[in-house]
Amino acid sequence: MRRVSSGWRESRYSRSREWSKGQERSAQVLEFPRRLKPHWKYAACGGTKVLGKRRMPLRVGSMTGEQTQQPLRRLYLLYHEIRSSESRYSYVLDPGSFERQVDLFARMRESKSCRVWPEITFDDGHISNIDLAAPRLRSRGMTARFFITVGWTGTKLGYMGWAELRSLHEAGHSIGAHGWTHKLLTPCSDAELQTELTKSRLTLEDKLGTSITTMSLPGGRANRRVLAACAEAGYTQVYTSEPCVESVPLGTTVGRVNIHGNMQLEWIAKLFAPDGSALSRLHRQYRMKETAQRLLGDRLYMGLWAMVNRREPGTDGEGEGAE
Repeated sequence: MRRVSSGWRESRYSRSREWSKGQERSAQVLEFPRRLKPHWKYAACGGTKVLGKRRMPLRVGSMTGEQTQQPLRRLYLLYHEIRSSESRYSYVLDPGSFERQVDLFARMRESKSCRVWPEITFDDGHISNIDLAAPRLRSRGMTARFFITVGWTGTKLGYMGWAELRSLHEAGHSIGAHGWTHKLLTPCSDAELQTELTKSRLTLEDKLGTSITTMSLPGGRANRRVLAACAEAGYTQVYTSEPCVESVPLGTTVGRVNIHGNMQLEWIAKLFAPDGSALSRLHRQYRMKETAQRLLGDRLYMGLWAMVNRREPGTDGEGEGAE
């Protein structure tokens, strides 16, 4: 088998990924301009990403027959944990709230007037994803994307093992990577990025017997260097925490709305409203938080985030920040 520069073996399910400087990159892969500054922003989701006045080309994937029958706009919802017992931690939902939200999304999908198609994703790989979420999705004929912190799989209490992940995959759900240790990727060294990105992908591929091409960013943190490393590690799509509607075919980055336990069903429904006012307000809040992250730095901001969101010991690892 061919070896990548980090020493990790390419799995037999991986595609050829040569990224030498002299090679011409495929039109299907995002090429990052060399002059981008370390701190950059998306101007909008669902189309061409903008940095200042320079537009960044997007990778577009092929659409399935089923997708062409659905609205060409998507809103991806981000969940973490479902818990029957009471919790003040903002990332925890009770089963009843999750059921009502899934019912709402099912009604939206069945409506002929549906303009924005709801999609469900989960980060981290908590055991409640298969014990509580998957049965409720299955009963409504829905599937989700599960992004897994691979180093926790089968080793961390309260998180899924490989048997559970295989069960999700065999049930038709999509599996992606969420790093190896849940570290924020922006401060990682090159060697750490290899572990968080390449090792996690290859391990998932070897254990599940399928190609893994999607990555969810821990804490939603990214910069030019991180996104370039994701592409080099073999990911064709990177899921962020930027709240916005995406257009189909999807680009290389996919925004999501982070669902908290205190969000009311009526407010969530407004995110899909044609005028987009609720989602626009949420996006402005996201920009304010993004500015606070840069001004305060990761360590101070994470401490404030943990206090505001009432994070419980042992949840989300060291890397989860707001959104």
